[in-house]
Amino acid sequence: MSTLLVRYGELALKSPPVRREFERTLQRNILGQFLAAGRTCRLRADHGHLYVESDDPTEATRLVRRVFGVTSVSVAEEIPTDLDAIRTRVVSWADPLLQPHSSFAIRARRTGSHSFTSQELARDLGGRLLTQWPDRQLSVDLDTPRVELFVEVRGPRTYLYSHRVRGPGGFPLGVAGRVVALVDGPRGAVGAFLMMKRGCRAAFVSAGEQGTLYGGTLQRFDPKALLVAARSEEAASTVREIASETRAEGVVLPLQVDQFPMAREAWGETVLFSPTIAFTDAEVNSRWQEIAELAG
Repeated sequence: MSTLLVRYGELALKSPPVRREFERTLQRNILGQFLAAGRTCRLRADHGHLYVESDDPTEATRLVRRVFGVTSVSVAEEIPTDLDAIRTRVVSWADPLLQPHSSFAIRARRTGSHSFTSQELARDLGGRLLTQWPDRQLSVDLDTPRVELFVEVRGPRTYLYSHRVRGPGGFPLGVAGRVVALVDGPRGAVGAFLMMKRGCRAAFVSAGEQGTLYGGTLQRFDPKALLVAARSEEAASTVREIASETRAEGVVLPLQVDQFPMAREAWGETVLFSPTIAFTDAEVNSRWQEIAELAG
């Protein structure tokens, strides 16, 4: 079994009761991704991190990085927190990563009570790597190293990893309200994504030739999300219908600034969200490329 070290950001700033609820929701959403994919995993937590154990770290990373609230994921090696064991394992772990003339940095972090500080651990391990292979002519570069080696000591367990894979961040799905999003292209899709990132559950009404493609990509972030295809001329009425059926708090529309007054008049008292209203088309397309990459 491989271990994924899962980090989350904004929700850690909440008050303890709210944080606990957000963390429970985040865990449910991670498990939901695995369930939808027909995969199994083990999930455990400590203060500030989640740990996902899976027999397929590549697939597990692909699933976890789709979960809102997750800021980054690393495939990590887990070892006991024993200084001699850490020293020995870091040397063998770093061996294939440090090619001749490589620059490197040890990024050490520590949580809990130990006989060493983070800085002391980094200096100790860095010095050992420099003397281990003198013929490789390695160098330490703390600013722009070619290789970063992360050593994270968390109580009785230590985690070694060399890469971080970005997640969507934000809040876990389900901690805010429900919305219905009109997805007829990248502007609508990016708007829906940004509302989901704030914790909203979204239903998608796809319209136009590309609508279903964009909506299907968004569904990867929430396998339970409703996706309804509608003809362009019927899309608005379909959004209204689904918003009424699901008791949504508002609708998400792909508006630009000059379109808002007319939309405001047409939708009456309905709450309108348009997170991309100030985005240029180039900014929308760039943001969508990032979203599609996260979706895998």
